[in-house]
Amino acid sequence: MPNASLLKQAGVMRASTDVRSCPANPTWMDSTTPVFKKSNQGISSQRKDNHYLYTLVRRILLFLAITGLCNVARAEAFTIRSVETGLVNKVYTLSAQIEYQFSDAAIEALQNGVPLLVLIDFKVEQERNWWLDKEIAELQQGYWLLYHALTEKYIVSNLNSGAQENYDSFNSAVHALGQLKALPILDANLANKDKRYIVRLNTYLDLEALPAPMRPLAYISSQWRLKSDWYEWPLQP
Repeated sequence: MPNASLLKQAGVMRASTDVRSCPANPTWMDSTTPVFKKSNQGISSQRKDNHYLYTLVRRILLFLAITGLCNVARAEAFTIRSVETGLVNKVYTLSAQIEYQFSDAAIEALQNGVPLLVLIDFKVEQERNWWLDKEIAELQQGYWLLYHALTEKYIVSNLNSGAQENYDSFNSAVHALGQLKALPILDANLANKDKRYIVRLNTYLDLEALPAPMRPLAYISSQWRLKSDWYEWPLQP
């Protein structure tokens, strides 16, 4: 036979559970059926919460829209103006004119001692009519742009060869940075004379080369998303 104290304890526990689950202000329709009404205070609080969430979402969407427009505006801060290819000693070469327009934030960082790394990616592809183009070669050229405060000189340093030049002004350094002359890109023995080939290139500011504390902001700021569109040109002597 069950212990009376245990039953009593169980009954107390059930009663306390019922009390906790019961709303504070029940309205009785008759002697047996309770009907519970949501308080006006609860409804008002819920409406305030919904209004807050709605306002927050609108602000986030507006921020993303503005950021997107800024990114579009900055998408062509670097512009490849022209490209030429040639064949010298059985090696295909490439020359190009590139216009670099740096943002105010990038220029300020440069003049405060932050070196900027500009990369140029090249791809040589074989054109195919019924399939995707076949990649034949891929290479990357890099240039450091630096400012030396003591001498007040701007420096353009070739990351691949180590060669560097000094310039008296920012504009002259950037102009020199945009002049590619007879850059070797492909051994002629890798190309079939009966096939058609194209060169694709683009250039951009390497955010990974920035000092670590600057990167989080640079990743989300249009001031630092400096790049060009891809430019295509037929590979020919």
